Amino acid sequence: MLDHIDKQWIDLGDSGRFQGLLALPPAGKGPGLVVFQEIFGVNAHIQAVAEQYALDGFVVLAPDLFWRQQQKVQLDYQGDDRARGIEMMKKLTGPQLESDIEASVAALRARAETAGRKAGAIGYCLGGRLAYLAGATTGVDAAVAYYGGGIHDQLDRAASIKCPMQFHYAEQDDNIPLTAVEKVRGAMQGRRAEVFIYPGAHHGFNCWDRASYDPRSAAIAHGRSLAFLGEQLF
Repeated sequence: MLDHIDKQWIDLGDSGRFQGLLALPPAGKGPGLVVFQEIFGVNAHIQAVAEQYALDGFVVLAPDLFWRQQQKVQLDYQGDDRARGIEMMKKLTGPQLESDIEASVAALRARAETAGRKAGAIGYCLGGRLAYLAGATTGVDAAVAYYGGGIHDQLDRAASIKCPMQFHYAEQDDNIPLTAVEKVRGAMQGRRAEVFIYPGAHHGFNCWDRASYDPRSAAIAHGRSLAFLGEQLF
């Protein structure tokens, strides 16, 4: 963790339980970026991603999406932790997730550090789908989805997306076949959207703590994401 990045947990909404990790850039202010977690919670990796984008100049918020079941859960990627993450994800309902998406974006926009600036969303796996939904429901100015599971089953929401979007998919994803990726590409055709497929990569390729980590694909995807968000949000 980076000592010179100011981080704190803040309340989101009025429940007193829903919180998110806020990471401020060195300048102390900037455009907002919501980072939506994988099924493993706001764990060490997601916190590091928040710091990574804070260093790039964004005011970053990583909401804790499992708060109704257990606050601030942090899971590993294998064994019992993985099974627990899947179980916790299955207990989340669509209305709950959409409520949390809206509350997260609203809380970030309300911060003094983002006043008068744009806001975007980025997410990974479960969070990739939520970044897509944020583009459809919250009026974010840009959204980036990494291997978003289930997006191809919610393509009826594509018509509501007004912001530019970027999608990143692994070629060898056991959870998201290329036929599903092509459905996403087709639904976004004619809109301001980019769809990238990373040859030989597997699901989770961006996460350096996972066995499927692919540093080449991760570096290229991060470069594309950063250039995209820099152009759309600054």
